Amino acid sequence: MTYMTSTKLAKTLAVWTMLTGVLLIGSASAESKARIVRLSEVQGSVQMDRGTGDGFDKTFLNMPVVEGSRLQTANDGRAEIEFEDGSTLRIVPNSEVEFTRLSLGDDGQKMSTILLTAGMAYVNYRGKRSDEWTLNFGHESVTLNEPAHFRVGLGHDDITLAVIKGRVNVGGQSGSVEVDQKHTATFEVDSDRYDVAKNFEENSYDEWDKEQSEYQDRYASRNSGSNSSPYAYGMSDLNYYGNYMSVPGYGMVWQPFFLDAGWSPYQDGGWAYYPGAGYMWVSSYPWGWMPYRYGNWAYVPGFGWVWQPGYWNTWNALPRVVNPPRRTVVPVPPARSRALVMVGRGLTVNPLPGAQRRVNITPGSAGLGVPRGTVRNLDHVSREVGRNSRAVEVSTEPRGRIAPPSRSSHGNSTSGNTSAASSSSTSSTTPPSRVYSPRTPSPSSRMPSAPPRSSKPH
Repeated sequence: MTYMTSTKLAKTLAVWTMLTGVLLIGSASAESKARIVRLSEVQGSVQMDRGTGDGFDKTFLNMPVVEGSRLQTANDGRAEIEFEDGSTLRIVPNSEVEFTRLSLGDDGQKMSTILLTAGMAYVNYRGKRSDEWTLNFGHESVTLNEPAHFRVGLGHDDITLAVIKGRVNVGGQSGSVEVDQKHTATFEVDSDRYDVAKNFEENSYDEWDKEQSEYQDRYASRNSGSNSSPYAYGMSDLNYYGNYMSVPGYGMVWQPFFLDAGWSPYQDGGWAYYPGAGYMWVSSYPWGWMPYRYGNWAYVPGFGWVWQPGYWNTWNALPRVVNPPRRTVVPVPPARSRALVMVGRGLTVNPLPGAQRRVNITPGSAGLGVPRGTVRNLDHVSREVGRNSRAVEVSTEPRGRIAPPSRSSHGNSTSGNTSAASSSSTSSTTPPSRVYSPRTPSPSSRMPSAPPRSSKPH
């Protein structure tokens, strides 16, 4: 096993900004018309080909998905990809998709093209009419310019498209076919024949898709302390796993629940290499997308670590921190290895639905190990954990019943981190990093494809 040591923040930043001495984002950014979307849910065995030349590799929650990435699931795997506007693509076991286009037009138009090469995918499109979102499958394609929710399943002899909500236009060798809500279209693989039926047959994965959509709908707009954001991906997780509050001199900030005095935002996660962008930090935490892609983390005496949303015109690949405690350490990107590099407790894969009936929530866990939407009143549980400085075991809700939102208010920290608020000299020690580089063969597809106000980040 190979180890990579962590150094102080200044050395970390110097690795990436040697020529300028100023913290920069990675070589890819929103300004360069490169886009990243989020792997927002990973259950069971899921692999990604990031274009490193090493083929498919095990993948984890919060890993960026870039143009050219391919994603596949094994017999027990499920995955969700979340786009900037809150649209989602979900794939079930034995499925594969390729992100053939993720780019920005000159006028800011987002252009997304996804190729489904095996299995089944659910699309819940919430984007704007000015954007372009296309799903290709077999000899057909769907280009969306208004909200729609549908599934596409590839079979050996035919392909089915069932519309859950909205209306979908399918184009291809069969011509142009309009499929209304609760209708199903069937396309023959080896011919241009098709059929549209005025019925909707439920699939065994419809309930899973519904649960994920309900979670997004319930939490996406709640506690919108960062409603200036033009992006929606990750917003529901911020509202579920933490709380917004106003801090003098820093404005509106966000903080996760279940903190303690020893917690720091970069103690758990990993490094993932992407050609053209270099290494990007990947957070272990279920809410760990927006706070690591935009804005910066600040240490505020009396409050602990908080996330400042900051500016939205660029996304970050590397850590951005403000006023870190004197002994704070953050991980350093690997020098050469293109393998996934784990830091602290490493990266995360969520349990399959029904596999986890109870969770043990400990001080300093920051929500790690709590499946999204499954525990009621996280703010109340967080206060109990912080007040007693001990672990609390709680029951999880069945995935079919999304836990209702907790009733925390703006301006009050409900994270339960009473010890974190008592000292400005918190030290954070990061365990040695370890390289994780499994290599598994790619299964064959069933069907081949046709800043703060007074401080600067250090």
